[in-house]
Amino acid sequence: MAAQYSHYPHPLIAREGWPFLAVAFIFALAIGFSLSWAWSLPFWLITVFILQFFRDPPRAIPEDPQAVLSPADGRIVAVEKVRDPYLERDALKISVFMNVFNVHSNRAPVDGTVRQRWYHAGSFLNAALDKASLENERNALWLQTRGGQDVTCVQIAGLVARRILCYVDQGAGLARGQRYGFIRFGSRVDVYLPPDAEPVAALGDKVYATESILAKLK
Repeated sequence: MAAQYSHYPHPLIAREGWPFLAVAFIFALAIGFSLSWAWSLPFWLITVFILQFFRDPPRAIPEDPQAVLSPADGRIVAVEKVRDPYLERDALKISVFMNVFNVHSNRAPVDGTVRQRWYHAGSFLNAALDKASLENERNALWLQTRGGQDVTCVQIAGLVARRILCYVDQGAGLARGQRYGFIRFGSRVDVYLPPDAEPVAALGDKVYATESILAKLK
């Protein structure tokens, strides 16, 4: 089915990055004026890195109502049948690993209502490792679709990431592709689906938040 762009009321550079970008820009400018533009070059490179890290582009939303969309940009590091540790059920787990060059804005994988939210403090292991799902700092949302299907979406901090941001809580309604959070500097998102969900993404695939389909619900 065709994809459409929905209204996207966010700046192209995420607000979460404005303070970092401003400090880097002012520092690079100050070094250039006080010393030389050659000395300021490394700081301009840092500014460009920060600019690309906090980019937050609009994305096309697939029309298929049964599609589970990727909540993040990155690479698929797990597609497996596991036990959902939040809802205590058998589930299909699909994990997306984000490196520092991916977009780090997180978007809702399905239309649904937030039934519950959990936050767990934890370690900062490499987010590409399986044990990061249960040992790292993480924030989980239980989303329930209009059809009564349960989807658990978990933001996980990584080796470099030190801040998980989530802007919704219990009772909030989310539309597919809606921005709900951000993770700074490399991380992972796990999605737990009903066990009969049909995976579309495969291990190693590169995916894009909202535009890429991870699986289809029955």
